[in-house]
Amino acid sequence: MAIRQKTFIWIIALALAGGLSADAFARAGKGGSFGSRGARTWSAPPSTATAPQGGSMFERSTTPNQGQYRPNFGQQAPQRRGGLFSGFGGGLLGGLLGAGLIGMLFGHGFGGGLGGMMSFIGLLLQLALLFFLVRFALNWFRNRNLAAQGAGPAAGGPGGGPSPFGFNRQGGMFGGSGPFGGASTGGGAAQARPAQQKLELAPADFSMFERRLQEVQSAYGAQDMDRLRALTTPEMAASFSGELAEDARRGVVNTLSNVQFLQGDLSEAWREPNADYATVALRFSLIDATYDRATGRLVGGDPSTPQQATELWTFTRRPGSGPDGWTLSGIQQA
Repeated sequence: MAIRQKTFIWIIALALAGGLSADAFARAGKGGSFGSRGARTWSAPPSTATAPQGGSMFERSTTPNQGQYRPNFGQQAPQRRGGLFSGFGGGLLGGLLGAGLIGMLFGHGFGGGLGGMMSFIGLLLQLALLFFLVRFALNWFRNRNLAAQGAGPAAGGPGGGPSPFGFNRQGGMFGGSGPFGGASTGGGAAQARPAQQKLELAPADFSMFERRLQEVQSAYGAQDMDRLRALTTPEMAASFSGELAEDARRGVVNTLSNVQFLQGDLSEAWREPNADYATVALRFSLIDATYDRATGRLVGGDPSTPQQATELWTFTRRPGSGPDGWTLSGIQQA
């Protein structure tokens, strides 16, 4: 095999090893889970039709965990996944790819059947086959685990049926039946919090959640910390400031544009003595690209293709302040 061909294969191997599990987004929050949900900070938000597996636990928060609410008590804690190629899928696919590429380097073909570099198209076909096999296996295991845990179908309502709180672009601003008259109670966990009251939300509240999604992402992409401080709690503003400072240290700038809300529904909403809270699942798309500050060279993302994400955002406001009072207090990955 020619030296040039071997070098090309090594480049492919290194790229796969370093990039398959990487986060495709550099959006506001960097794909992490942080912030606060008041008294429910250390309990997982209920699942919804938009986020069937609920949200991951916070990785960092200024709210201390005093043990009064154990995360995911009575159920398996949702695991944060870095994408299709993380965890079991990443190990399996990485091993298969590693074995195949090493086989090609030593002239045995990818899996022994391609006869060296007889056809690079054959390599691509095998990679595509592995991709779909691993995706099928992951989906099968995930659905089996959900069924075993009694998670039920992908639904946000307490009875497992279609969530009455869904809102999406298909079929109008507010899909689902009936008004947004309340929140999912989250099962027995809500009954253990007598100081908290169920919060009734109006259509104007959901319109504001969509608006806040677009405003926060746009302000983050513009590195407008003054605007971010007005749209978020001090804890969230400090986290965003740290992320932007780290980008500056690395000599890159992350630009976000064309933010589009796609689908969303309510996970839970409640009132505490000094604040209202609402956690909503949001699926959205945006253009996410990272550039070198000095040269303007593209170093990450795709400036032409929108990327999609699903996250659970928690908003808070002072009681009686109305829809305009909602500010972002937490982000959790679905």
